[in-house]
Amino acid sequence: MKIIDAHIHFSDIETFHHTANELSRVDYSGKGLQKEMEEGDVEFAVGMGVTETPEMGFPDHHAASPMGLDLEKELPGRVAVCPGINPYQLGKSGLDALENELKKQQVAGVKIYLGYYPYYAYDAVYQPVYDLAASYDVPVVFHTGDTYSERGLLKYAHPLTLDEVAVLRRDVNFIMAHLGDPWVLTGAELVYKNPNLFADLSGWVVGTNKTLAGKLKDNYFDHVRHALKFCGHYEKLLFGTDWPLVPIKGYAEFIGDFIPSRHVENVFYNNAMRVFPKLTNLR
Repeated sequence: MKIIDAHIHFSDIETFHHTANELSRVDYSGKGLQKEMEEGDVEFAVGMGVTETPEMGFPDHHAASPMGLDLEKELPGRVAVCPGINPYQLGKSGLDALENELKKQQVAGVKIYLGYYPYYAYDAVYQPVYDLAASYDVPVVFHTGDTYSERGLLKYAHPLTLDEVAVLRRDVNFIMAHLGDPWVLTGAELVYKNPNLFADLSGWVVGTNKTLAGKLKDNYFDHVRHALKFCGHYEKLLFGTDWPLVPIKGYAEFIGDFIPSRHVENVFYNNAMRVFPKLTNLR
């Protein structure tokens, strides 16, 4: 079965290099990504743009917006891009640059890093981004839940804050990254309630295949099983890994343990093709 990994990274971020080298033990490179995609039967992957500068490191107020995938000069084949938004650099020039990106065939959505930047999803600073997303028929992906930086502020990343923007902007499809973990029951309620709100299942584990197997042996993820059953809308859930946090194939097997067999093709492939319509440009 072909898979779409709806949430990866391919940026030159210090914490990603550390994670790959010390925790997940993956080859964080274009060659490494292509190898994992082939081994995991991944047809397409969607990269979430994020960059940092030496002055600050991510979350970086100085990074130019939109943020791209800058790990290597050439982007691996079959990888789409969701340019990342730095709200501190989101003036006219930043919006013009974002629109230019959205005109490219491989640009499939937009990524907003709630919690890393101290703005709520419904803040006025992001409204022009939603206008562009609506015009180009692409989804907006929100980071939600725990942040991978101690400098993050969790109140901005709580999934409940997405309810207002989902209601006010029915003209845009939104994707809640990580289902808001650890607040997954709240995330599940929002997906259940709002027709334009989807969720990806990425980033729940950092580590190796051995780490993933260990998490399934105890009750560590009972809260996730409860939330997915409560939500019930498997047609609105997308597989993603948050690579390089974990190996792709191992995480696919891990998520497969949570998904009823009749919904596997939707969660692992069909839903992403519907929510990211520009993925067809990569064929």
